[in-house]
Amino acid sequence: MVLLSTFVAVCGSFQFGCALGFSSPTQSAIRNELGLSLYEYSVFASILTIGAMVGALMCGSLADYTGRKGAMRIAAIFCLTGWVATGVSKDAWILDLGRLSVGYGIGVFSYVVPVYIAEVAPKDLRGGLGTMNQLMVGFGISTVYLLGTILTWRTLTLTGIIPSLMLQLGLILIPESPRWLAKVGKQSECELALQRLRGKDANISKEAADIEKATIVQDSIKIIDSLPQAKPLDLFQRKYVYPLTVGVGLISLQQFGGMNAISFYASETFVSAGFSSTVGTILLAVMQVPASSIGALLMDSYGRRPLLMISATGTCIGCLFTAISFVLKDLDQSEKISPILALSGILVFETSVALGMGGIPYIIMSEIFPINVRGSAGSLVSFTHWFGSWVITITYSSLMSWSKSGTFFIYTGVCGATVLFAAKLVPETKGRTLEEIQASIEHSSP
Repeated sequence: MVLLSTFVAVCGSFQFGCALGFSSPTQSAIRNELGLSLYEYSVFASILTIGAMVGALMCGSLADYTGRKGAMRIAAIFCLTGWVATGVSKDAWILDLGRLSVGYGIGVFSYVVPVYIAEVAPKDLRGGLGTMNQLMVGFGISTVYLLGTILTWRTLTLTGIIPSLMLQLGLILIPESPRWLAKVGKQSECELALQRLRGKDANISKEAADIEKATIVQDSIKIIDSLPQAKPLDLFQRKYVYPLTVGVGLISLQQFGGMNAISFYASETFVSAGFSSTVGTILLAVMQVPASSIGALLMDSYGRRPLLMISATGTCIGCLFTAISFVLKDLDQSEKISPILALSGILVFETSVALGMGGIPYIIMSEIFPINVRGSAGSLVSFTHWFGSWVITITYSSLMSWSKSGTFFIYTGVCGATVLFAAKLVPETKGRTLEEIQASIEHSSP
């Protein structure tokens, strides 16, 4: 049941990846058919992040009030509506509204999917199952990159429509998060959900007791009602400074290291480097899933922090290669080497992102915050993700016009800072229950 629950949840991750990758292979076709200017297409591409910011601001409260399944169901409705609107659009404003709606949905998915997986998975499988989120994001990107070379852009919207429908059907079959049920005082339903997840013959008494203790849940609803309700400002108490710094810091470094900008404008970057955009896009698509799969296999054996440091080091090297390729091109030297070096740099960067930097920050975010502030914290971290994504994608073309090599040198510096940040501040969470992780963080907080 845990595997089925994870599979259903990551249908949202798959369309997350499809949405991220959609604007790259479809740029020429959409602009030609609808007569869009470069600016109008840039609005279409970047408006996804505006919708995602709105979804991020609401996702914590939505998941707390309607449950993890309820939030996924609402997100899927927005995504389905948006993909259909995009596929049938005849005008730019309908195209943009559809993209905005998809953005809202994936903004919610970006928080609720990793949190749901973390809350239903046993501790020994939580890291590996958590990386399924990033694996399916990468698979979604690969799918639209590959199919975008052979399908029309309207047909390509089916890559978002089909998983939305699958998610809605799958949610009927899987249980709600036991930890959310405990939080809202439904202890008996919590134990039933936990038994379904662990198997009918499994002994869940210790895990159920740990959840009950951590969420301060008793049999009487009065005790739950008497607890102070967490408010967004409660996040800024001294005891939450450390997890907040780790969660927001990792997501900020992830985005300002160029992750979404390079994904959104991969084709344009290949052309700027003098390489075939079609060949480059196909190569990107081919490497996404194997790299994410390796990350999933290593997560629970190797650990979050070492894998994060290796991944961030890879992104740093990839950006450095790309920056050097543009320096050589500007100097009119090594015309044959420069495009290959740029391709190698982008492939190293994207492979490294898929290996860990793309998904680990969200896995850690889902693990380090206590249940009473997890919704508010998740909203803040998700908003930071999408705000950073908006800033980095809206400025990418301007930065590249200013200096192509300079742009990638900036990204190199940020990726290098990420390695140091991970080494000094990020806690190791593998092999521990959520309750053990949070107790450890509370003990180490100033």
